[in-house]
Amino acid sequence: MAAIFDGMLRHARELLAVRSPLDAELIVSEILGSWWGQRALDGDVEEVVGEALVAHAARVGSPAALALLTGITCLGTRGQAARAERTALELMDRGVAGPIWADRVGMVEARECYVSRDVYGDQESVICVFEYPGDGGASDRHALVVLVDRTRPGVVGPRMPGERPPACGSVRDAWVSSRIDRLLDHCRREAAVNPLMRFEEIEPRDARALLQRCLDHTNEEPDAPVDENFGSYHAFVRHRVRALPTGGRAPQPAVHGADRRADLAVRFLASDEAAELSDTAAASRCVDRIIDYGCTHDFGRPLRVSPVKCEMFLLDWLPRKVLLSQAEQEAVPHVLAAWTRWAGRRTGLPDEAVRATLDAVWDATVKFADAYRDPSSFGLDREIVDRLLPDGDLEALPRRAFALPFLSGRHRVSGRHGTIDLSVLDPSDPADRRVLLELEHPGATEEHLRAHERIADRLWRGDPPQLWETAQALLDVGYERHEVLHRLIAVLDRNGHDPRALRAGLRVLRHEPPPG
Repeated sequence: MAAIFDGMLRHARELLAVRSPLDAELIVSEILGSWWGQRALDGDVEEVVGEALVAHAARVGSPAALALLTGITCLGTRGQAARAERTALELMDRGVAGPIWADRVGMVEARECYVSRDVYGDQESVICVFEYPGDGGASDRHALVVLVDRTRPGVVGPRMPGERPPACGSVRDAWVSSRIDRLLDHCRREAAVNPLMRFEEIEPRDARALLQRCLDHTNEEPDAPVDENFGSYHAFVRHRVRALPTGGRAPQPAVHGADRRADLAVRFLASDEAAELSDTAAASRCVDRIIDYGCTHDFGRPLRVSPVKCEMFLLDWLPRKVLLSQAEQEAVPHVLAAWTRWAGRRTGLPDEAVRATLDAVWDATVKFADAYRDPSSFGLDREIVDRLLPDGDLEALPRRAFALPFLSGRHRVSGRHGTIDLSVLDPSDPADRRVLLELEHPGATEEHLRAHERIADRLWRGDPPQLWETAQALLDVGYERHEVLHRLIAVLDRNGHDPRALRAGLRVLRHEPPPG
């Protein structure tokens, strides 16, 4: 590790040659981005690596080390910044010369903010203008451009106490421009000639609320699909978002409760757009799926339609997630097309955008039949599948079978056990689930059974999603099913009351070395 840190300090020598605080911040951000997105086996990577770098710079004590510590005081995490500031003061007391930009680094003020977005709501570029106050600051006036992507599904649902608000997108890329007027003129011209683009000024406080939530979501995403250079800008983006004023509001989910969803479905089915759908029963079930996808996986926006969203719904989400009947498989593309016309009219989507979305629906329809697979086609008993998927949640099949393993030959539960007819047990019912667990753990103590009830319930609901991801990671490296369950139970018992601590504990568990 010392050799790696020495390389970073050699990079930090560039800080001694620059005069602009903006240039210095970008160099420091690049150094701090060296480990962004990585995972540490024994704790948070920012603590393990970032704070170790601060300690190494303190031991070296060179002007380059002091320059790096000065930059970390501004751009580091709160823990890194506090340690870097103390160490930098100690080096200055020892007579180490500080960089010429030290008094101005990080001292930016936010000016105007803008957003350039497509009419679909797939992506938007948030442009925030900053400058350093005082004489000469105009030369360092700059714009931070952050690309927010809303095409990747992000679950919106009830929050537990202490959890962050639901995400409203993810940060995918960021860059800095000093040619602000040229940048803004380009965005205005594009919006003027392209009916599918919009450009407007927004309140800086609203820009902060939006970017903070999206940045938090990106930070928590495993293997976040960001641009390859995003890590170099991550610390810079984090600092600039904090420099924006507080008190704003990010976009809120548009539809929450079941009543609102049902009302949308009724209005659609009574519309002219739905009048030509021949199988009204199948159409009703299909529109429920469309609304559910928009509410739960598109940041609470069921009325939003776009070519990308429709393709993801037909070719990715439905084949992975939902168990459809044959009638529903045949009906869903036609229902989605009718929904596109109806939702587009209600939201004022331009005719060009509606036509492009319909073209994407019909293009995807050809591929949908190949992409969609019924679980029974893989040799699974349909009756067993129906018991595990009373809600049609196809994505839940493997984790529910793992939690209540009566699909495999060794564990399969059928016939009768004493007075119990095992074929009618409902695994979605807690009482019946308890019977299944008792059969799997004969002679177990009440405490042991309750622990398995808790983990089975969590896996059944997929709460949190990282629970099943961790189980798969442990199975992949060779742990047996029951040992995996007990490791998950241990983490759940320690952190189940705190959603963030639970996710952190599972993240550490995913990096367990192979057994024995």
